[in-house]
Amino acid sequence: MTDRHVFPVESSSDVYTGRVMALRTDRVVMPGGRVATREIMEHPGAVAVAAVDDEDRIVLILQYRHAVGRRLWELPAGLLDIAGEDPALTAPRELAEEAGLSARDWSVLVDTTPSPGFSDEAVRVYLARGLTDVGRPDMGDDEESDIQVRRFPLAEALAMVLDGTIVNAATVAGVLAVQALGGRAGRPVDAPWLDRPTRFAARADG
Repeated sequence: MTDRHVFPVESSSDVYTGRVMALRTDRVVMPGGRVATREIMEHPGAVAVAAVDDEDRIVLILQYRHAVGRRLWELPAGLLDIAGEDPALTAPRELAEEAGLSARDWSVLVDTTPSPGFSDEAVRVYLARGLTDVGRPDMGDDEESDIQVRRFPLAEALAMVLDGTIVNAATVAGVLAVQALGGRAGRPVDAPWLDRPTRFAARADG
């Protein structure tokens, strides 16, 4: 059996670098020898939290998303925008900031790569149980100040996924994974994360 093609990158060039993403073009050698240009959006990565209370209700937030021009029901989430921070520390902070909650029990629920055809974005979704209300901090006057927080019975959240009400990819995956686990915990919080993005963070380090 011959080795699989490794898709070597002949060259790369930057198109744009912003605060939360960068765009580059790669010239990639295809299996037949042709060189193709691929546009890649670099992303810092993110975490999301499926917080489930003792009544098996999942916490969702309603947040305005300018790219689609409307408010979406989502899991509390946030970017990995603090250099070198363990995602297992980012997740509790985002849960407190966006939903005003802390949690006693944490595990890794599911890992997602929402658009691997053109972006290295990856989102790790944590499962959080044993919830305590800690109150939301003052978020100023940006989009997060407009967040609405609500707890949905898991069956209702699942129906929202299937009828197209919930469309955020990490939230869809999180709701389905909670349902599939049936009350069990996920993987350890330090489980390997193969696809965590590193290239955008390396720009800031450099």
